[in-house]
Amino acid sequence: MTATRTGPALARSFRDIVLTPTGVRFFGKRFPCSLGRAGLRIYKREGDGATPCGVHRITGVLYRADRLTSPAPWAKPIRKGDLWCDDETAPDYNQFVRAPYLFKHERLHRPDPLYDLIILTDWNYPNALPGQGSAIFLHQWRRRGYPTEGCLAFQRKHIQWIAAHAVPGTRVVIPPRV
Repeated sequence: MTATRTGPALARSFRDIVLTPTGVRFFGKRFPCSLGRAGLRIYKREGDGATPCGVHRITGVLYRADRLTSPAPWAKPIRKGDLWCDDETAPDYNQFVRAPYLFKHERLHRPDPLYDLIILTDWNYPNALPGQGSAIFLHQWRRRGYPTEGCLAFQRKHIQWIAAHAVPGTRVVIPPRV
């Protein structure tokens, strides 16, 4: 998604993952979550620490098979050497890449549990515009209230539940005011 979607596109359904003042609502359940350290922004920029507003869609699920069972039949295991390019000068900006990789990137196979389960979104993907933000995921939080670099983060059991009930194309609705 390269531009924010607002107005009628923000209409919500029971099957949408919707950010509310009390956390995320999905299938009638509410889950506390953490946002980017800079809050919400309609105009996202690389490295600004903001969570981008709009309607995003889930494009994939990645998980650490050495730490978790597959959360969904369509989930793919994270392997050593799996990376995500966050270098806006790279030809693979905001794309999955493999090590060795010369441009700036995030390791997906991490020693901490933050990326044990990653729900990928279509923010600035697959046809990324340089500088519009990268690696906007749903993943596990460090602890409640601890901000992210722009992602939505959840308690481990909650992100597992969300991943088990979401399907490709599930909408993630982040209104400009929560």
